[in-house]
Amino acid sequence: MFAIMLILRTADENFVGIPEFPYTPRYCEVPDQDGGALRLAWVEDGPAEGDPVLMLHGEPSWSFLYRRMIPILAAAGHRVICPDLVGFGRSDKPTRIEDHTYARHVEWMRGLAFDVLDLQRVTLVGQDWGGLIGLRLAAEHPDRFARIVVANTGLPTGDLPMPDIWWRFREAIQGMPEIQVGRFVESGCVRPMAEAVRAAYDAPFPDDTYCAAPRAMPGLVPTTPDDPASAANRAAWKVLSDSATPMLVAFSDSDPITGPMAGIFAGQMRGARGVDHPTVRDAGHFLQEDAGEELAEAIVRFLRESH
Repeated sequence: MFAIMLILRTADENFVGIPEFPYTPRYCEVPDQDGGALRLAWVEDGPAEGDPVLMLHGEPSWSFLYRRMIPILAAAGHRVICPDLVGFGRSDKPTRIEDHTYARHVEWMRGLAFDVLDLQRVTLVGQDWGGLIGLRLAAEHPDRFARIVVANTGLPTGDLPMPDIWWRFREAIQGMPEIQVGRFVESGCVRPMAEAVRAAYDAPFPDDTYCAAPRAMPGLVPTTPDDPASAANRAAWKVLSDSATPMLVAFSDSDPITGPMAGIFAGQMRGARGVDHPTVRDAGHFLQEDAGEELAEAIVRFLRESH
């Protein structure tokens, strides 16, 4: 006997007036891994016949984070797909911390990308948790992926210590009585953020009952070698490091959390050899927000050169 997963769904009116984000959401259902179903949201642009660019956001943002990148990649002839992770954006929000596991988030995104959309020749763009989830998909379904872009992310196995600043972030987001998501995103940027943009990051979370996913995600990052996700991530790292799939390492110059991973990806991943890896200047952890246009143009160049 299992308990029915309790979910919340942010009302459509919360997303009225979101700046620079004219995209109509699309929806599907995937199994919630608990006997029910979850509604997932995504936005899409570009030619339907173009090779897909699957852009996955992280914690605690949503597909809005990619708004300045979508039109550049679409104009270059790519089919751009930006989902909202379960618990974020317009996707359904399981209300209990324990509903969220690393394995479930990988499976939920696999269901959307492959069971629903049947994506082939995918270019993954993963930042923050978008990389933690997307790199697992790329390793476990290598025949689906043509290229990989890692941007301010990692694939932690718990074998190396996390930086102190990450532990402080985890403690803050797990312990605050109320999470101000927009403020958290702003604190991970180095360029000024308009009030309307900050409000757009807050929009999916009308009150704290909607915030189980932002609270849960830091606790799902493997920090010890025997974490439930460590073995799967170790296996994924091995597959990816041996893979010839071209990889672009596009990190920013001002991310204290994931910055050291840039050299590790560039040095250890076979697919990263011989690729011109850019450093995105004047950008923090959320480099899509700080420098989305520069990142998108670097990805377009990579797609053209690795075609």
